[in-house]
Amino acid sequence: MHNWNRRKPVELDALASHHRLRPTLSWWHLVALGVGAIVGTGIYTLVGIGANLAGPAVILSFGVAGLVCACAALCYAEVATAIPASGSAYTYSYVVIGELIAWIVGWSLILEYSLVVSAVAVGWSGYATGFLTSLGVPLPLAISAGPHAGGIINVPAVLIVFAVAGLLALGTRESATVNAILVLVKVVALALFIAVALPHFDAAQFHPFMPYGFTPREVNGTQHGVMAAAAIIFFAFYGFDAISTAAEEAKNPGRDLPIGIVGSMLVCTVIYVGVAAVAVGSMPFTEYANSPEPLALILRNLGQGKVAAIIGAAAIVALPTVILAFLFGQSRIFFVMARDGLLPESLARVSKRSGTPVRMTMITAVIVSVLAGLVPLDAIAALANAGTLAAFIAVAVCMMIMRRREPDRPRIFKTPLPWVVGPLAILGCLYLFWSLPELTKLFFLAWNVLGFGIYLWVGRNRPQPAVA
Repeated sequence: MHNWNRRKPVELDALASHHRLRPTLSWWHLVALGVGAIVGTGIYTLVGIGANLAGPAVILSFGVAGLVCACAALCYAEVATAIPASGSAYTYSYVVIGELIAWIVGWSLILEYSLVVSAVAVGWSGYATGFLTSLGVPLPLAISAGPHAGGIINVPAVLIVFAVAGLLALGTRESATVNAILVLVKVVALALFIAVALPHFDAAQFHPFMPYGFTPREVNGTQHGVMAAAAIIFFAFYGFDAISTAAEEAKNPGRDLPIGIVGSMLVCTVIYVGVAAVAVGSMPFTEYANSPEPLALILRNLGQGKVAAIIGAAAIVALPTVILAFLFGQSRIFFVMARDGLLPESLARVSKRSGTPVRMTMITAVIVSVLAGLVPLDAIAALANAGTLAAFIAVAVCMMIMRRREPDRPRIFKTPLPWVVGPLAILGCLYLFWSLPELTKLFFLAWNVLGFGIYLWVGRNRPQPAVA
């Protein structure tokens, strides 16, 4: 049976060898993992969507969204170094609050990671199919789209998931090194956009700076304003939580985790604000608002069609870094939940050769590939946002509980102004959750009702572990 309030002790040294992950990652691997997860298709598309909602003040929207995520990241950095175990917000909730809340958070993370990986795989498939068509090798619709889009199965989406899973199974360090190289490609491509578009910067494009105001207000049936745009742009920042799932695989978690979490957030905020500012200054925002490819549109307008093609190609090459980071994170969360007995314990085995949970990685890949190959994701993709926000809130609450419960505990990393940063992270995430579509919130509730039922079923014959 379950003990809903049971808290888990962190006893990594007591784990059996087949349950231990191998520490192979340095701080720069973790920064690259975070940047790879955060910088996805969002920056290539959200500049246009955000500009449509906020005008030139979209740069403020990026700043506000980055601030909320930075508060959450600072909470993550403190809790991750205090509890250097894999499992991210799930593990922290289990150690600090109790099993039931941990299950809810873990169940929410499963939702977030599964949907993100599946959606990005489908997005990559679209890019890859378009690229093959441009080379004169069009793929039949039957194998390039799921049943919801007139096909049978999205084969490229399935293949990219298993290709990344295979890389992860080879070893954590090997996959992290490949990830770092691909992330560099992605960052160089965005730097190229800034370098080419910056000479065309015109400050007059920033007037009027805030045409729709700061707080959300309805214009033609849609919420506009800086905060309305920030609520959407926020979702281009999350992904740094994948770093905390690598806690047991970091060589020096006390040093490497804060550098990875905070460092990746700083790098991505600078990139996002820089790209947004240059985009706004290069061309009237009304000309690329709501464009699916605003950066490429701006470059073509500036007579830089070849550079636009290079940036598009870089996106195709580097997009799998998002799949890698989230698939890595999801497999580790599944692994730790199995190790804790909340999923079948037989799944929590580490390969002697690679030091990675190969079995769990492949099971995760099967689940995600089914979603990517067959399921219509458009209507449910926003559920990933709800799962993320739930995890961020849980970690901020854990940080504040630990500060109150153990004020004198030595802390390798301390969140600055914890009683300001923690509540800001919670309130910011609650506001963004409230801004989600009503249908998304109902789906999220239904998902957790299902999860609670599974939790009760799993606990029927489960033995009681030691209480913390």
